[in-house]
Amino acid sequence: MSAESRPCNLENFASALSTALERERGGRGIGTLGEKTLHAVLKSYFEPDVTCHEIKVGGFVADIINDGGVIEIQTRSFDRLRKKLAKFLELVPVTVVCPVVREKQIIWLDPETGETSDRRKSPKTGKYPDALREICRIHDFLGHENLTLCILLLDVEEYRMLDGWDKQKKKGSTRYERIPVSLVEELYLKEKGDYAALIPPALPRTFTAADFRRAVRFGGMSASFALKLLCELGLCEKVGQRGRAYVYERKD
Repeated sequence: MSAESRPCNLENFASALSTALERERGGRGIGTLGEKTLHAVLKSYFEPDVTCHEIKVGGFVADIINDGGVIEIQTRSFDRLRKKLAKFLELVPVTVVCPVVREKQIIWLDPETGETSDRRKSPKTGKYPDALREICRIHDFLGHENLTLCILLLDVEEYRMLDGWDKQKKKGSTRYERIPVSLVEELYLKEKGDYAALIPPALPRTFTAADFRRAVRFGGMSASFALKLLCELGLCEKVGQRGRAYVYERKD
């Protein structure tokens, strides 16, 4: 199998979004385990039948289990998946869904009055390589015969609380909610070579760690772990040194 892009089922998405928002307006909360709207919508998108949701498998609760196996929706903190994956992969095929926000409209919420601001488009845009920040936390499972990773590219409305520490109360603010408004594409990865689809196209064939940080547009330990992951997967290798910097090469 090679990395496979699939168009989204927009009819299923519209139905999943409508269902989640109706439940929220009904005052019953979203889901049964304290999940947020994004998680609830994606769960309904991948499996509309609620009897397939929150099923115990091997001592852990799976988001979804159906004829295709287990589907786990993980919007962040992939390290929390490790114990689940170790058990699930022994038993059934597993698809891990990793949403990546392409575009977002930010809406500010005043925690004291409940008033909201007008929508404002964030200048930041997300791309498939952003998924490297999280999936490096499950690096030792990638390429397992029972594991498929689905990276979902989507646009969202993001509600943020005006509770930050600067004069405008925006820096250090709390993200309150994300509501998906459109799905763009689904990318499925299974074999180790498929993860080459997450290498930024702008990355030169030979590069340094600094080049890599600029290409993925995130830095610090996240970029270091992402580069280490690509090397572990056999997609890049260390080939020399330029001054004090190591030089890496993308492999075909």
